[in-house]
Amino acid sequence: MSKNLNKDLLYAIKLLKEGKIVVLPTDTIYGIHGSIKYPETIERIYQLRKRDLDKPMVIVTSSIDDIKKLGLRLSKKIKQFLDKIWPNPVSVVLECNDDKLFYLHRGTYTLAFRIPKNELLLQILKVTGPLVSTSVNFQNEKSAETINKAKNYFGKKIDFYLDEGKIKASPSTVLKIKNKKIEILRQGAFKVNLVDL
Repeated sequence: MSKNLNKDLLYAIKLLKEGKIVVLPTDTIYGIHGSIKYPETIERIYQLRKRDLDKPMVIVTSSIDDIKKLGLRLSKKIKQFLDKIWPNPVSVVLECNDDKLFYLHRGTYTLAFRIPKNELLLQILKVTGPLVSTSVNFQNEKSAETINKAKNYFGKKIDFYLDEGKIKASPSTVLKIKNKKIEILRQGAFKVNLVDL
């Protein structure tokens, strides 16, 4: 890791821990990120992206234990399944009935999680804890593949941009787990073997 990248990484971590908004590379595209510890940060991201207020954002994390800490119940079989598929560009929608987390689930009573396959992002997550992650664009517009494009969209409204060159990958696979059944909501590049839970 270059000195500049290391410096930028530490600065990004500092800002995220303070509740600021940072653009980071993920395992699919660049994403807008904010700590789930700050409801006001989450609202700021919704306003920034002009995102539907009832659409939850994905939560990226470095550990399944972080999901459990949010009070979500994971059976042994579900945990084994998640251990097999992560880290990878696979988001998994799980049931979340906690009204205290309304600012995250937006009344859907579900939350989508991912342990991303991006070493830089995982390093950050190990220090910051879970972050919301959403694509760098306005709703229904093309996602930014470069930091320049990201800056064209949001300029100084984002607190910091961590540049890792051009990123272009297939969309993530999205799964939903409900009543011990797995449903594929979107098939991305990563193929998942459906198993009984």
